[in-house]
Parts: sequence; C-alpha cells; structure tokens
Amino acid sequence: MKPLLFKIAKTEEESVRILQEDYPYFYDNLHYHSETQIMVILEGEGTYFVGDAIGNFKAGDIFILGSNLPHFFRSDKIYYEENTSLRSKNISIIFSLESLSEGFLEIPEFHAIKQLLYYSKRGLMVHGNARNKLFKSANKLASKKGIDRLIYLLKQLQKLSKSNELLALSHIDFDHEPKPTDTKKVNIVINFIMENFAKDISLSEAADVANLSINAFCRFFKQHTRKTFSQFLNEIRIGHACKQLIEEGYSVKEVAFDSGYYNISYFNRQFKAITGYTPSEYIKTHKQNHNRAS
Repeated sequence: MKPLLFKIAKTEEESVRILQEDYPYFYDNLHYHSETQIMVILEGEGTYFVGDAIGNFKAGDIFILGSNLPHFFRSDKIYYEENTSLRSKNISIIFSLESLSEGFLEIPEFHAIKQLLYYSKRGLMVHGNARNKLFKSANKLASKKGIDRLIYLLKQLQKLSKSNELLALSHIDFDHEPKPTDTKKVNIVINFIMENFAKDISLSEAADVANLSINAFCRFFKQHTRKTFSQFLNEIRIGHACKQLIEEGYSVKEVAFDSGYYNISYFNRQFKAITGYTPSEYIKTHKQNHNRAS
C-alpha cells in the first residue's frame, strides 16, 4: 500500500506523546507513521482499515497500531452531516521505544515488549479484561509527566505482552517503510468507495475516479490494498450489513439492499464467505454473546 506518511509533532522532552482528540469525525485518510500508536476510542463509530483488515469500530474499542502500519478510521456517514452534534473522541498514546537509545529493547527484561511491538505491525485489537484495564490506564497515563509516564507505559506494555486477549487484524506483516507515493489517488478511490458502496458501483466507475484504464486500475488497486476491487467493496458492504443487523433491527432483505446488494442469494453467499455465518446465524451468535457478557 502507498499511504500518506504522517509525521507526528513532538518535542525533545517527550518520548511518549499523548493526543486527546475531539472532532466531528476521525482523520480518514490512509496514512502511516514510524511511531507505535495505542488508540482508545472514547466516542464515535465507523469503519477501520488496518493493514489489509476491514471492520467496524465503536466507543470502547482499543487498537495497537505498529510502526509503519497503513491505517485509517472513517466515521459513519452521519458524522459528516452539517447539523449533527455527534463527536469523535479518542486518546492516542504515541511512542517509539526504539528511538530511546541504541539497543534499548535488546535488554533481556524487555524481550516480551519487543515481541509485542513486532506483533503490533499487523495491528492489534485489545479485547476482554485487558481492554478494560487498558482503558483505565490510558486516562492515568495522560495525567503523568516525564519519566513517570514512560515507566507507567512500560508497565502497561509488559502486561499486554502476557495477554491472550490481543487479536491480530492484518494477515500481512508491514515490517518495512512504505514509499509515500500515489497517496492522493489511493485516498480518492477509497473515499469514493466509502461514500458510494450502497450504490451499484462498477469497476469502470472506480477506474475513472483513479483516471486509469480498467486493467491498470485492477493492478493499481491490488498493489496498494492487497485486495481486488471486488473483495474490498464486498468487505465494506458486509461490515455495514453486520452493524445494521445487530444495531438497527432491520430485516435481512432491507439490510442487503441498504448495503448495495440487489440479489439476496448473492448477499447471503458473500455474508457467509466473509463472516463465516449466515445473516440469521450472525444475529443469533451476537445475541448469545451479548447475553453472556451481561
């Protein structure tokens, strides 16, 4: 993928930066940065793209985004409306332990943390009790300064390194720094898809947006997303369908149409291929999990 290189401002006095953001919607351009980022969603919901993974996010979710990992968090359409009072809030913990000193992470006591940071290059989603503890710790970390902040962060990373409640999102490791080329074109195409996925988008329309021939566009899109255009579009659509099935109470037929599918059989096949469940099985499984949690 050729995303935007995002340079995070910092001072010489900070090795751990805390950003507390409150905007109408999240920063939605595909980008990467050399630092590791722990992102705690306080308010807002939408679609994430992390590495080659696509899914939904909501308030309370926590992500660990490793060095040079392409990602974006796009808020749902309602957050872009002019008269909405909805907000998108998060705490981001941004750091680069590798830059503290040469060989810092080679100390035996930091071996587990080093492994965690390498693992985070695929993007991690924190679940269960680990998520609840980290949610509280993020607020504490924001109140600490200087060496106290660094020490507290190391303690939290050590705890996370022992957790079995971390889910790797991307199927591909992003262990090299991407070249920041074709950024504008990639984001224009992705924004076009995100804004129009409920419509009957054709391959030729997407190619026109990128100002490429169909053959050139297919190569371009696969190179930069590790997915075909059809795969990407179906995953965005099914992610939207999943959210509606469990939150809106619509019928399967209504959800299919609203997600851009005009053939119910095709919708059911795509839903099963991507989620592993039929729509009715998905609803039943979600209800069972929700009842256990409560």
